[in-house]
Amino acid sequence: MALLRGVNVGGITVRSAPLAAAFESLGYSSVRTVLASGNVVFDGGDRRPDVVKRDVERALEDAFGYDAWIVLTTQSRVRAIAEAFPFAEVDGRQPYVVFGSDEAILDDLASFAETETDPAVERIVRGDGVLYWDLPRGSSTDTAFAKRSARSRYRSSTTTRNLRTLRKLV
Repeated sequence: MALLRGVNVGGITVRSAPLAAAFESLGYSSVRTVLASGNVVFDGGDRRPDVVKRDVERALEDAFGYDAWIVLTTQSRVRAIAEAFPFAEVDGRQPYVVFGSDEAILDDLASFAETETDPAVERIVRGDGVLYWDLPRGSSTDTAFAKRSARSRYRSSTTTRNLRTLRKLV
């Protein structure tokens, strides 16, 4: 499964059919896009994850003309991550998971969250290859953590998904 960062926001439009076609052109099978937020479920065969990541990012750059970054994961891992969400789902709050392909970047963001965020507003907990993030609905670009995680140094290795999206992916 590929989770694309930054598509269908900020002027980068990637439609589902051409997105699926880009994956199929690389020889992947059982390609299916889920929602319009850059989620692609596919069978990569026995190709190494680093090769898949490199090839997919290049294909997306060629097909759609933007700096493409993806985080690779599996459906079983997404299921486990969604089931492990540590915060109660409360009306008026938004449950997110920040996926990362670089543990050092996730550690950096977790360290920032521990010292620079207001736990009365947003809560961030480190998980296995992810950060769980809970915040007031409608504030996903306004909080301290949101502003920090949007910095360019994190773009190539992180992407965020709503917990409901993760449930749809599994």
